[in-house]
Amino acid sequence: MTAGIPVVAPAGPLIGLADWRLPVTGPAAVDLAARLGADGLQLDLGGPGRGPRLDVPDRLGALRERSAATGVRLLAVTGNCLNDIGITAPAGSVAAHDVRDVLERVLDTAHALEAPLAFVPSFRRSAIDGPDALRRTAEVLAWAAGEAAARGLLLASENTLAPEKALALVEHVASPAFRLLLDTYNPRAAGVDVSGLVHTTGHHFADQIHLKDGSGPGGTGGDVLLGDGDGGLPAVLAALAAHRVRVRALVLETDHRADDPARLAEDLARARAHARTVNRTVAPTTTPPSRLADEDAQ
Repeated sequence: MTAGIPVVAPAGPLIGLADWRLPVTGPAAVDLAARLGADGLQLDLGGPGRGPRLDVPDRLGALRERSAATGVRLLAVTGNCLNDIGITAPAGSVAAHDVRDVLERVLDTAHALEAPLAFVPSFRRSAIDGPDALRRTAEVLAWAAGEAAARGLLLASENTLAPEKALALVEHVASPAFRLLLDTYNPRAAGVDVSGLVHTTGHHFADQIHLKDGSGPGGTGGDVLLGDGDGGLPAVLAALAAHRVRVRALVLETDHRADDPARLAEDLARARAHARTVNRTVAPTTTPPSRLADEDAQ
């Protein structure tokens, strides 16, 4: 962080933004977050149909510079293009090779940006929609978790699994570097009781949580301001507090790509108000794995 910017301990969880839900991405999203008073930012790897690639030297350098200058933390990196490829693709297939390439790039980018978390979305072509998909997802994530540990990172899966299947995924991945990333609405849209999910699997959660609301059955969430939908957000946050799930960051994932600054500012204010109901401990649930020496990294 640049000298002269005071480091102030937050009164509660950090409030972050997701750059793939903003009108700008990358370094410009860091500046937007700073102007709006957000504490941190999650970043998408980008690529065809998803904006500029994040993992090019000039862009990585600009991100580090803008983060240091503004104090906006770089919280996590994901690869939303995995939803277009399918991490459940059969081993040895062209798609499986592409998945591994994307995951390595996500992990290398998170490492380069000193973001503590990389996460893998499981939607659309990557949906975990049956036993075979669960088994194949676990195989891929077990490999990726080992790669994350070698880089001193945590790896998380964002999915809509019911509690018992989410626990099965954790068991099959079997890595201390692996977590589940909670989204406060996606499981509800899939028919899962989110408060029950917190009760059963909260001890496996990453300490960054996606915060969004939804507008009714069949919706994907994120299309309404927090509190204006059917997501039962206060009950979910109360469950997190009741079960002492440690939350370092609540990341707003409402869709703000339409570039309405007043609407985004209002949603951030609502996120901060909701954050008061969550624990004030911001340390991670467990200590991330130590970064291995260069000669030990795969």
